[in-house]
Amino acid sequence: MTDREQLEHRIAVGRGDLPADMVLRGARLLDLVTGDLLDGDIAIADGMIAGTCGHYEGATVRDMTGLILVPGFIDTHLHIESSLVTPFEFDRCVAPHGVTTAICDPHEIANVIGADGIRYFQQASAHTLMDIRVQLSSCVPSTHMETAGAELLAADLAPLRGHPSGIGLAEFMNYPGVIHRDPQVMEKLHLFEGGHIDGHCPQLRGMDLSAYIAAGISTEHEATTAEEAREKLQKGMRVLIREGSVSKDLHALQPLLTERTAPYMCLCTDDRNPLDIAEEGHLDHMIRTLIALGTPVLAAYRAASLSGAEAFGLRDRGLIAPGKRADIVALRSLEACDVQTVFCAGVEAVPENFTKRSTIAPVGRGSVHAPHLRAEDFRAKANRADTDVIGIVEGKIITNHLHEEIPVADGDKHPDPARDLIRIAVVERHGRNGNIATGFVRGFGLQRGAIASTVCHDHHNIACVGVDYADMALAANRLSEIEGGFVVAAGGAVLAELALPVAGLMSLAPFEEVHDRLVDLRRAAKGLGVTLNEPFLQLAFLALPVIPALKITDRGMVDVTKFEIIP
Repeated sequence: MTDREQLEHRIAVGRGDLPADMVLRGARLLDLVTGDLLDGDIAIADGMIAGTCGHYEGATVRDMTGLILVPGFIDTHLHIESSLVTPFEFDRCVAPHGVTTAICDPHEIANVIGADGIRYFQQASAHTLMDIRVQLSSCVPSTHMETAGAELLAADLAPLRGHPSGIGLAEFMNYPGVIHRDPQVMEKLHLFEGGHIDGHCPQLRGMDLSAYIAAGISTEHEATTAEEAREKLQKGMRVLIREGSVSKDLHALQPLLTERTAPYMCLCTDDRNPLDIAEEGHLDHMIRTLIALGTPVLAAYRAASLSGAEAFGLRDRGLIAPGKRADIVALRSLEACDVQTVFCAGVEAVPENFTKRSTIAPVGRGSVHAPHLRAEDFRAKANRADTDVIGIVEGKIITNHLHEEIPVADGDKHPDPARDLIRIAVVERHGRNGNIATGFVRGFGLQRGAIASTVCHDHHNIACVGVDYADMALAANRLSEIEGGFVVAAGGAVLAELALPVAGLMSLAPFEEVHDRLVDLRRAAKGLGVTLNEPFLQLAFLALPVIPALKITDRGMVDVTKFEIIP
């Protein structure tokens, strides 16, 4: 049918003049406007809701007796690459948890292979059951203090606009560039002026925050305290509550989510891997946790769908109502958010429908071009004991800037596992300069061996932590052999690994296999003394120089507060 014929068909179905494609019968639906539970059938035609709260007939009638229907969940900010699987496996992994829209920023793959990475996600979005909306990555690289595999200027982003999956400009992480009016930053902001621009401004307050918002930036997922989030709400930002594999802000922000604030607060995961999805869930986990903590049921479900739809201008979803996409989640209990059935634009998220999808070829193969590393490459050459140390804050991607006395012996500061002071290194892996930077980190609990990864935000060079330099070299070199991924090594042997050959970020395996490999990796890491629940993504964020306070890139230790590399 043509668009006009579909429109007329939908109207006719809504009035009861024609049968629906599918009717959902016997359930009650949660109205996110009034908070009422409504009775009556739901009629679906051409992937849209044609009618509610009446008696309808259809080609298919589904008995949903005993269930409660809510609008499909909207993850308002995430990086699919951080799920460690392709968009197609992400779809299969997450849609059954009720996520029918995912607003993604593919800046991880863009930092490795540039605009081709964004185009890959745009093309993939046409084939998934869930609706993947692809924002255009604003900060590739995130700052001038790292070496990425690509650079995207305003002129590079302009041709990517206008794709059906697009909404606007993704998280603007270079907040100093915004408030100080960096010329390249201004070009990007001007290009998207009047459209949607995502925010990213951790701990920014007062007049600097006003300046940042004045640029037309309207959303924020980096608030980590209720006080910070309240100020951002008061200045007109939509606050996205984040609960990922590393960044866990839900408990801190939950008291702020009420029926009054819910229209301006949304939910997102940012970075969540298949291990946590399998053990806890996705947005469904966030919803039931919020409610268990005392959030009103209506506020939780508004934040999960309608608020996100309105914040991002997606006027065709967020409610179970005539004229909206048939993105519907069936639950037995609102409080438990126990997902029973999911429809994405009227298509049920079941194995046979995932099998029917077409896919596209992966990109970014052979992207690891790191130098061959030797044990001595990980020495921390120094002549003074005073040492800057990255202090991990578990459950956060912010870090503490610590100072410790570490003695110099033979021109090197050696790791001291007894004091939880271990070597961290970042190795440039895009074949541009071969930089190697070293430093110290506290918080892993590592007692022996090494862990290495090419998931290293946002430049995605090799990040490695270790106690033994030879094991660090072994783990890092192994990443070149497997096209990137995660490696745990000790005693001269590789103990566990996960290959991520798509740009060094995503596996080509099913998400179930990735989950199993992550279990092996976590077990191996804990066997080396690691105390962190999620050491691999925690490691990845230690190299992101737009999150306070101390980080490391291939160019050295970065004082994020001063936005400069430490000499």
